[in-house]
Amino acid sequence: MSRIANAEIMNGFEIMGLYAVAFLSIAMAALLGADTLAGEINSGTIQTIVTKPIRRSDIVLGKWLGFAGLLGLYLLLMAGGVVLSVFAQTGYTPDHLARGLSLIYLEALVVMTITVLCSSAFPALATGGIVFGLYGLAFIGGWIEQFGAFFENQTAVKIGIITKPAHSSEALWRRAAFEMQSPFASTMGMSPFGAISVPAG
Repeated sequence: MSRIANAEIMNGFEIMGLYAVAFLSIAMAALLGADTLAGEINSGTIQTIVTKPIRRSDIVLGKWLGFAGLLGLYLLLMAGGVVLSVFAQTGYTPDHLARGLSLIYLEALVVMTITVLCSSAFPALATGGIVFGLYGLAFIGGWIEQFGAFFENQTAVKIGIITKPAHSSEALWRRAAFEMQSPFASTMGMSPFGAISVPAG
């Protein structure tokens, strides 16, 4: 019995650590892309690039691919540190770890894509405000949905569902947490950082 309890505690701590990694990855994705095009347009350096025989879409795609690689490396180091630290101390690894980390990476890519898109039309400060505003709306809606599911309040769950189209990042985290949390925690709905109300696949 104590072995099961220890596994549940370790799973909870690891999900909390990966939640922090997901948030830091989102912040990194927003900071990477916020000034990429807006800064070059304002400073005029983009003019030297677009005069060459390169399509504008190639420039944006090249920047996106470079940032995606950097973001993947950042996530690998951060999440790898959390997973290896817990494994070294306890010998525990969560179920479906690769699937969960893939969803966290996808979450960061969504934020980065929105940021690069906004950066092509708005200044860096406005881009940051838009991206973090949409993420904040989804974040608050996601927590309202989780509390609504825990207390069986359908109105709160619906509020959370309504905010999902504003930004899908919170739904991706909840799905990642659902994939990695233990079956017992999923059944009991115990983890505040896990998923009680589970987004569809």
